[in-house]
Amino acid sequence: MSKFTRRQLLAFFGASAGAAVLAPVLDEKLFGSNTVIAADKFTPLKFTPLRLPHPLPIYTQEKSYLATGIEQGQVQEASANAQLSSYTVVDDVVVPPEYERYVIVRWGDRVFPNQEEYFGYNSDFTSFIPINGKSSNDGYLWNNHEYISYPFSTTVPGFTTDSGLEGFPTSYPLVIGEDLPEDRTSIELLGEFMYNIGGSIVRISREDRNGRFAVVSGDSKNRRIHGLSGLAINSQRNDSYKNVTSWGSKSYQKGDQNYLIGTGPAATEVFNLSSDGLGNKIIGTGFNCSGGTSPWGTVLSAEENFQASTSSFVGVQESVKANGTQTTYIEGTTGATFGLVGEKYGYMVEIDPDDPSFRARKHTALGRYRHENIALRVEAGKPLVGYMGDDRRGGHTWKFVSSGTVSSPTDKNNSRLFEKGTLYVARYNADGTGEWIPLELNTATNPIPPSTLASVEIAALGRASNNGNLRLPRRSGVLGQTSEGGSITVTIERVTNQTTGAITSYGEDEALSAYQGKKLSDFYSSQGAVLVDAFLAANLAGGTPTARPEDLEINPRNSNEVFIAYTDGAPSGDGYPDSRIFIVSKYSSDINAAQPSGSLFKIIEDGSDGTGTTFRWERFAKGGEAGAEPGDGFANVDNLVFDSRGNIWGCTDMSTEAHNGFTTGGDPELLQIDHRVAGANTPPDTNDSNFNATTSNLIGVFGNNFLFFIPTSGPEAGEVVPFAYGPPRCELTGPTFVGNTLILSVQHPGEEVPFTPQETLTREIEILSLDGTSVFTQQRSVPRGSNWPSNIEGNSEGPPRPCVIGIRRKQSSNRFV
Repeated sequence: MSKFTRRQLLAFFGASAGAAVLAPVLDEKLFGSNTVIAADKFTPLKFTPLRLPHPLPIYTQEKSYLATGIEQGQVQEASANAQLSSYTVVDDVVVPPEYERYVIVRWGDRVFPNQEEYFGYNSDFTSFIPINGKSSNDGYLWNNHEYISYPFSTTVPGFTTDSGLEGFPTSYPLVIGEDLPEDRTSIELLGEFMYNIGGSIVRISREDRNGRFAVVSGDSKNRRIHGLSGLAINSQRNDSYKNVTSWGSKSYQKGDQNYLIGTGPAATEVFNLSSDGLGNKIIGTGFNCSGGTSPWGTVLSAEENFQASTSSFVGVQESVKANGTQTTYIEGTTGATFGLVGEKYGYMVEIDPDDPSFRARKHTALGRYRHENIALRVEAGKPLVGYMGDDRRGGHTWKFVSSGTVSSPTDKNNSRLFEKGTLYVARYNADGTGEWIPLELNTATNPIPPSTLASVEIAALGRASNNGNLRLPRRSGVLGQTSEGGSITVTIERVTNQTTGAITSYGEDEALSAYQGKKLSDFYSSQGAVLVDAFLAANLAGGTPTARPEDLEINPRNSNEVFIAYTDGAPSGDGYPDSRIFIVSKYSSDINAAQPSGSLFKIIEDGSDGTGTTFRWERFAKGGEAGAEPGDGFANVDNLVFDSRGNIWGCTDMSTEAHNGFTTGGDPELLQIDHRVAGANTPPDTNDSNFNATTSNLIGVFGNNFLFFIPTSGPEAGEVVPFAYGPPRCELTGPTFVGNTLILSVQHPGEEVPFTPQETLTREIEILSLDGTSVFTQQRSVPRGSNWPSNIEGNSEGPPRPCVIGIRRKQSSNRFV
């Protein structure tokens, strides 16, 4: 049966279409026009749902497709018992039998006019910009390249010598055709790492709407915008980086003048203070996760995890001083090697794929934090509105409202609207209401106390994960601090290092009084500085720390509603999601207790045009096994997209380190999966030393990352319907519908495990029954690593390669579903 009645579905999604221009939908309407949604037609499923290892209600109602090999499988009849006693994971992108998947472009492909250049690593967000703004058969594909990871090389961030991966082949020499230096301090090595992030622009076309997309190699507009674009401008400096203008002898390694520029307050009030002396000029864009597409034909690419550390050294300094400039370079990082000042990274970046003369720009009025994506509301005569998330545990949900107004939604001059406006942070109230707090110099400071954030978890378990931690800006003289910049941690109670006695975090009773009842201007010297340090400034202003806000999408039926993928409720060193709003751990040892594996929320604006300062919020779907209470049968939903029929699609982003209940490394170990666990990181029975399960291990139940959709009409309305799953250790990302084709990225297949020789891992996994009253055991088999797509191209143990793929019906259709 449908999870919702028809009346409930229409009420939840909104029966009337809004007037805003939302994400482009091609074929049904031309680029930049209103989305076509058939809200009232009930259409049964026209494909066979994919069979995943865990039980789902859809399997009791519909036949399902169980993959048994590459492009092989069997149809399972619907059954009241949706449990599988055994499950074998296939190393492929598995789709329903009515569909096919094919590779459009892959890492290392030499598709640029300069044949020394190649397509970047770890494909993420995709965007399609049609030629002349019309054709759905010919256009420019933008693809983000987020980061690098093993098996790229054994010197990538996070690689450890005790991982057991030493001695196994790496993929870079097999794909690119030469070896990388083994010295992590080599400028050539670090430069190549930075070249492999950023983004690629390639023209793709097909003969007609029923054909396959392919790259138009050598098109004059095919080009890279990467982490070191514009490196040659270092020659304009007066410091020690004056001669750091290349990283190798190849043409693309010698540096160029393709620098980016900044717009908005930080560009005028902070960058002129930057130690690089380059003012508003910026070297490169990197760490690009998701993004958005504007109705006027530009791409907005989100710089996410730009922060560097000793292990994750491909990045820059996140900590800044009161004037917005970085505290220092971090020794050994790419920021320090190439002189990349931290305050110039962590922004929304606008690119025009069809116009190489358009200088890519970072819009600082939208704030600096770990951007995931942006959802735009563009209405003639109204301000431009953009919704964004800060993808970290304890990160915030944001809204930007431009000072100026839109003339025509397709006017390229709309780019200027990003230069001036107000950035708001969301504050959620437990009663289902909320407010947008402006991040301005005169905004009052009112941080939420850690004991309040953790109140629900404390009531359930008598303790709080990470002691309810909250980060606030460090200022000299506040709480006895002698240094300026970066952050301090505030927890429910003071924590000290047991060996040295040094204060690790300050108790809220002693700390908050120093931060409350003031203004942001007491902590920042300019509006630009506030925006550069937006995460900490939002904590100061009382914004709600949330559960990793990733993708946001505006409801095409009702533009006052914004759907938000909150990926992971667990706390971390960055912050503690408000437990009054989010489930941050497993609150009891009941096997069917809710799991902190993310949720799908929506915000409903109280105003009519998105510019108001109050809203309501609801939880639409809850991550966790379907037998959990609550739980809808997915974990860690990340990217979202609406199709032309108004169905919502979601990609999962479960951590590589726990797929199928195995750790990473050369010899993956079993993770303890036990549904009796309570809390986030501690066992419920401290008397049993063998019981070392953690709540996060439960994601092993779900297997590989997958793509699902939730129909908003028809007999299956409201159900989670699995559509595809990816190769081992990968993430499916960046879904974009172009007529009857879904363009999708396959990121990091085979991450952090060997790809050859290939081995099969087997284990038993405890899974919750569909009714939540018991658990059952499943025998799970899974390849240790991935050889995809080499394995479907004739090389069974070849290197895995991140790719952009197309998915379409085998029998031609005007629509995807």
